[in-house]
Amino acid sequence: MTLDDLAEKGLVLLGCGKMGSAMLQGWLANGLPPASVWVIDPKPSDWLRGTGVHLNIELPSNPAIVLVAVKPQMMGEALPSLTAMGNGATLFVSVAAGTPIAAFETILGDKSPIVRAMPNTPAAVARGITAIIGNANATSEQLDLAEMLLRAVGQVVRLEHEGQMDAVTGLSGSGPAYVFHMIECMAKAGEAQGLSPDLAMQLAQATVAGAGALAEAAEEPPAQLRQNVTSPNGTTQAGLEVLMNADTGLPPLMKKTVAAAADRSRELRNG
Repeated sequence: MTLDDLAEKGLVLLGCGKMGSAMLQGWLANGLPPASVWVIDPKPSDWLRGTGVHLNIELPSNPAIVLVAVKPQMMGEALPSLTAMGNGATLFVSVAAGTPIAAFETILGDKSPIVRAMPNTPAAVARGITAIIGNANATSEQLDLAEMLLRAVGQVVRLEHEGQMDAVTGLSGSGPAYVFHMIECMAKAGEAQGLSPDLAMQLAQATVAGAGALAEAAEEPPAQLRQNVTSPNGTTQAGLEVLMNADTGLPPLMKKTVAAAADRSRELRNG
């Protein structure tokens, strides 16, 4: 299915906060007509009001896709309004963290095609990465459609089974916060070495952003990039000997960090 097909049948966006707005902005920039989009949001932003989409009015009966972008705690209130579209050709895509496919099948009907997606916050600047998994009713064409829509905010990867979503939550879903904290820590460490807070923060932010961009752009893996800037007995090696310590350094700490987030995701999923 192409954007033209989608434009003809219509797209419903349930919830238009930061994530929903980022996606909608990407779709409109890619040529999806505002008249083909229906948005339900209790507190629409001025930006959303100015897009020209259908806002908080009666929905089409059989849209091509319904993208659910409300917060998980609002799900029980919002989903029943979509029940009439279930068990048909409409594809439901959820970017709500922690809500399993089975919960959607219970409300929408077990014949409904459903794709569960886990994006992350860099989607706000079209640099996100989203993992997706479909239920048995989601066709390969529908998975392609979901991927096309989610590419508006960054990269998309496909999972082998839904159980992997907890690990994705722990790594890329929660991961931006780990990186933000690393920036904080690097800046504080720079201050401790005599830099002003503003200068230390600017250096830390640019270093992490630049290294990330280089890691994505380079053909070599990160391990090789690290070695490229590590001169024998030089300054980088001295720092890495602390950071890479197998007992007290980053490797065991990061392993525990991702595991704790993934474990919490499992706890929330299992109630």
